Amino acid sequence: MSKYYHSVKLDVSKCVGCTSCLKRCPTEAIRVRERRAFIIENRCIDCGECIRTCEHHAKIATTNPLEAINRYPYKIALFAPALYGQFKDPEQAAFLPDALRMMGFDDVYSVATGADIVTVAIQNKLRQPDCPRPLISSSCPAVVRLIQIRFPELVDNIVDVRSPMEVSATEARRKFCETRGVEPGDVGCFFITPCAAKMTAIRNPLGHETSAVNGAISFLDIYGLLSGLLRKHKGNADFAHSSATGFGVNWARTAGEALALGVDDALAVDGIDNVIRVLEEIDNNRLSDLVYFEGLACLGGCVGGPLTFENMFIARNRIRQLVLKLPKTRPEARVRPETMASLGDALYFESPLESNEEALRLDGDRKTALEKMERAEQIRKRLPGLDCGSCGSPTCQALAEDIVQGDATELNCIHLLRERLRYMASQMVEMSESTRE
Repeated sequence: MSKYYHSVKLDVSKCVGCTSCLKRCPTEAIRVRERRAFIIENRCIDCGECIRTCEHHAKIATTNPLEAINRYPYKIALFAPALYGQFKDPEQAAFLPDALRMMGFDDVYSVATGADIVTVAIQNKLRQPDCPRPLISSSCPAVVRLIQIRFPELVDNIVDVRSPMEVSATEARRKFCETRGVEPGDVGCFFITPCAAKMTAIRNPLGHETSAVNGAISFLDIYGLLSGLLRKHKGNADFAHSSATGFGVNWARTAGEALALGVDDALAVDGIDNVIRVLEEIDNNRLSDLVYFEGLACLGGCVGGPLTFENMFIARNRIRQLVLKLPKTRPEARVRPETMASLGDALYFESPLESNEEALRLDGDRKTALEKMERAEQIRKRLPGLDCGSCGSPTCQALAEDIVQGDATELNCIHLLRERLRYMASQMVEMSESTRE
């Protein structure tokens, strides 16, 4: 039984058992049995790689429909800065807050503003003498889950600052309640999201018990309606009065966070496979001089999320062009000390992150797990080592582990099956010949 809610789901009716998703899963959470895929839930990190890979659209992301906002008397839209990159005309993008209000929201808050606040909080952490090196970003929930499962030794390196989404929800609700004189429970905050992992982070928060966000609405679900509303706007756009800095908006792209922090010895990596390679280097102490690591599961950063509409490269360039138009004010110059003070502990994790290395163990009991590992190693040596995925497991090692767990047999391997059939055929020939004699 998984202890996480998962936003990435499998539509069995559309799955043809093609095995395309097997190789793309960074935690080997997918298997194919009896011509249908299934997800091992305690391994899934909701990165969305399988959504991108599946040509049959059998992997889907579960987010909230727009109608969900009506559960609350007052609704606030928290829009990711990556949303700016979805629209061709930057003049139209300036009217995003107005268009979101026309969709039914009472207030709109740019998560880029939350990114500015988080930037200052992380800068303060980096100044602390006992700060671990490298400090690892907590902004991408899929990468955080990846570290918990595959790199448990690095969990303590993850900065204990909440994500811009969470900080934005807390600050937006506080301001709205102060201005309108309403109760916090009557205000629903909904994140306009480019990825499925954010929905998981809302249902299963990282480092705190309850999320300040009430739901997540996909870019894809509102893009058509939003585009139509933006086209109706007339007049000159003006980003000069934006509450966020260009550095906050730039968090939508790879290296945006590192640039905002102003750290020289920082490394920004996108794409889950690339992130894994660098985390392996960090885990092996080969990057001892690194101060900060920004890892993003999606290529290009949030603009490359699986729930975005626009081509990642085009969206990334639009964000770059927009940032050039915004004031060059640094986040630490824009964010007021009273804002940091009012947020207080809401900026940070309530409890330390824990590893989830048990997800990859073969048994909860350590002694039994070691015994199973030894048996799996013996089985693996009998397998061809081709890692072809035809057996329904991503690698020969994974198949060996599945066999030990009772979820497969050696005959799932088509190469061993072929050898077995060849041997049986030769035996039958020998028996036939001996009978004739």
